[in-house]
Amino acid sequence: MLMLVLGKGKTGSLVAQVAHERGHSVRVLDWKENAGAGALTAPTLAHIDVVLDFTNAESAVENMRSCLALGARMVVGTTGWYDKLPDMKALAIRKGGALLYGSNFSVGVQKFFQLVTQLAQLRDYSFSISETHHASKLDSPSGTALTLREILRTAHPDAEIPIESSRSGDHSGLHVVIASGESDRIEMRHEAHDRRGFALGAVLAAEWLAGRSGAWDFREVLDQVLAGRL
Repeated sequence: MLMLVLGKGKTGSLVAQVAHERGHSVRVLDWKENAGAGALTAPTLAHIDVVLDFTNAESAVENMRSCLALGARMVVGTTGWYDKLPDMKALAIRKGGALLYGSNFSVGVQKFFQLVTQLAQLRDYSFSISETHHASKLDSPSGTALTLREILRTAHPDAEIPIESSRSGDHSGLHVVIASGESDRIEMRHEAHDRRGFALGAVLAAEWLAGRSGAWDFREVLDQVLAGRL
């Protein structure tokens, strides 16, 4: 496969590395080379199997508008743009492209989501979330923390579920979900040691997306993505 990675930050660079390790050809564009999505033209995308976006919220929306309008397939690991999600999904479907998005592409985090879904079935408990990331992370709360709150609110639609966010150092990501009851307290946590898990999940997602059309949250297709690929 030929993959185009948008973003040369720490995660984008690691995505390109993991894709190479898995036998794919990779091109990478940073923001200087792709200002305002100007490099995402029909000739540029003609032979690209999947575009992977790890930029920022504003750039990701510009990139999606350009790529999806040309019927491209995209894996978007950038967060903070979900207010535009209905438009982006509609564009992908209308143009026969594909959009696979997620607040976190780590397989471990996806399994964490599933475990928290079970925890959310508890009654007579209050829930809270804390998350810690590197100092340069722009969105706060993290997309992962917002997904965790969405999971909990599905089971407890009227509950107040606070999120405490911290930004410091070069922390790859720590998420803690706390369930507090009258007689006990339960904590579930996921801590990333590095960014490789995110990168691997994104590349696995891109491998699955090749040849498909439509729009999906990574949570919806995780089992299909993992089948026979790890």
